[in-house]
Amino acid sequence: MKVPPEELKGDVRRVVAVIPARMGSSRFPGKPLAPLLGRPLIEHVVRRASMCEQLEAVYVATCDEEIRAAVERFGGEVVMTSAAHERASDRVAEAAESFEAEVVVMIQGDEPLVTPNMIAAAVAPLFADASVSCVNLARRIERREDYLDRNTIKVLMNLKGDAVYFSRAPVPGGAFACDGDDASPPVFKQVCVIPFRRDFLREFAHLPQTPLERAESIDMLRAIEHGRPVRLVEIEEETHAVDTPEDLRLVEALLKDDPLVRLYDGAGLPRGGRV
Repeated sequence: MKVPPEELKGDVRRVVAVIPARMGSSRFPGKPLAPLLGRPLIEHVVRRASMCEQLEAVYVATCDEEIRAAVERFGGEVVMTSAAHERASDRVAEAAESFEAEVVVMIQGDEPLVTPNMIAAAVAPLFADASVSCVNLARRIERREDYLDRNTIKVLMNLKGDAVYFSRAPVPGGAFACDGDDASPPVFKQVCVIPFRRDFLREFAHLPQTPLERAESIDMLRAIEHGRPVRLVEIEEETHAVDTPEDLRLVEALLKDDPLVRLYDGAGLPRGGRV
C-alpha cells in the first residue's frame, strides 16, 4: 500500500531498507516489472530483503504509478518520489524523509539475488565503528568477462578497507587477478547494498554532483570526490545484478533452485514490509 507521509513520520525505526525503482532504465526499460519466475523482478528484491531480521521495514521508492500498483498488489509498501532524480541515492534520500531511522539501507531494485545475510553484513560496520557513515558490499571479480563488462562496476579497496575508486572500465590489476595471478591485487565488483547513517544520507543528497560521478554514472563517486570514506565489506555469495534482458535470463537460472524462493513462495507481506 502507499503509506501516507504523516503516518510514516511517527513510525520510528532503527534500520530501514529503501529499494529505488523506476521504469525508465536506458538499458532495460520497464526492468522492475520484468517477469522473473512468475513474479515482477522488484518483488523478489522486496521479499528477500524483508527476510533480514535487522530490518524493521522495507519500502520501494518510485516515481512510477505502474511500479506502485505492482508493489501494492503483492503487499509491499511504497513511498512516491520525484521523477526528477538522476541518481538512485537521491531518490532514497527523498523517501527517507518520510520516516525515522538511524540507518537507511539502499538496495538497488535490480539485485534479485540479495540475501538477508548480505544485508546483515552490510549494516554491521555501522554499529561496530562510530566513524563509519556509509558501507558498500563488494565481491571479488573472478571472471575476465565480468572484469571487461561495463555494466559491472569495479571498485578498488585500500588497506583500511575503504573504497579508492569505482569505475565501469577495467581497473589496475584486474586482468591479472582474473587470470589466477595470486600476486595481483584483488579487484572487486560493487554489490548495490549500501547502508547510510541517516545524517550522512541527508548530507550526501545535498552535496553537489561531481565530475567523476557524472562521467561514470556511479553514485558513490560523489562521496569519494568530496573526501567522504565508503567502507567496503567483502562477501562471498554469488550475486548478479540485472542490467539487460540477458542478465534476467541468467538470474532466472540461478534462482530456480534458490532456497529463499521456496521460503517466500506464497508468503504474504504484513505491514512494514516484513515476512
